[in-house]
Amino acid sequence: MFETTIAGSLPRPDWLAEPERLKGGWKLEGEALKEGQRRACREWIQHQEEAGIDILTDGEVYRRHFVHSFLEGISGIDQNKKTVMGIRDNRYNLEVPTVTSAVGRPAPVFLDDFKYTRSLTDKALKITLPGPMTICDTIANDHYGSRPEMAMAFAELLNAEALELEAAGADVVQFDEPAFNVFMDDVNEWGIETLNRAVEGLKCTKAVHICYGYGIDENNRWKETLGEEWRQYDEIFPALNKSHIDQVSLECASSHVPLSVMRHLSDKQLMVGCVAVTPDRVESAEEVAATIQEAMKYVDAERILPCTNCGMTPIPYGVALAKIRALGEGAALARSRLQT
Repeated sequence: MFETTIAGSLPRPDWLAEPERLKGGWKLEGEALKEGQRRACREWIQHQEEAGIDILTDGEVYRRHFVHSFLEGISGIDQNKKTVMGIRDNRYNLEVPTVTSAVGRPAPVFLDDFKYTRSLTDKALKITLPGPMTICDTIANDHYGSRPEMAMAFAELLNAEALELEAAGADVVQFDEPAFNVFMDDVNEWGIETLNRAVEGLKCTKAVHICYGYGIDENNRWKETLGEEWRQYDEIFPALNKSHIDQVSLECASSHVPLSVMRHLSDKQLMVGCVAVTPDRVESAEEVAATIQEAMKYVDAERILPCTNCGMTPIPYGVALAKIRALGEGAALARSRLQT
């Protein structure tokens, strides 16, 4: 009960990449980079095991970005044709690569790195992939007739990748869909459909991570406009409850998300965010246990997986390490209280 896990990224050490930056550049090259990534992965696997985390991740230490690192292995994308594009409903603009022909996956993208990670631990292991809707909100389209058409094409590639990762020993495949919290009408019209296609045929646990965005000033300014209660999940959780997904994430630590929105997910497991992506404060085990206790007002204890709010790349390494230790300690405390 209360199996702990990590939503996504963990900080890459400062000897490997520019620290506390979402797309921080690598400090190593060639074989030194590959060995550095593997060393960083080994260290985070050990840290998670020592902290009592139950479902481990590689911390995404092999990637510069949660979307673009996958897209670098996809054909049909011109990485040199940059298009200025509004991201997350024009919240901010970025120069992004452009889809210029039908997309394909000439070879597995993350499989070799995952196989190495799998060799490091006998514990349950999760791998994360970008969701099809979020991909389409992070790359320009100069080929497909519509965003839903392009999303479905990416969903098919993601499905092929996920099936190979499952065969290599993935216990959980998580799709990151922060765009779900922006285009709520599209989620209901075609976003769930493309996500279902991405998980088709998977027998392992299927998860989706949705969030309000961290590590970018524009996201922080947007959240300041949302008022005292953030209720965007009310609009998409009912549809997600009918999806083929098994687990859904929810920020519960230091956020304005009312935990009552969990009632929409009566058929799912909840990754309950118990530590926030804050660079200057570490939650105590008591605070983590209190968040779990609060979630139990809306979700059966058996369906709660204490988790991080989101990926922690933007915060210092030592702070993230202290947070995952607090997560493990807080979940253990909650378990002990439930058993007495």
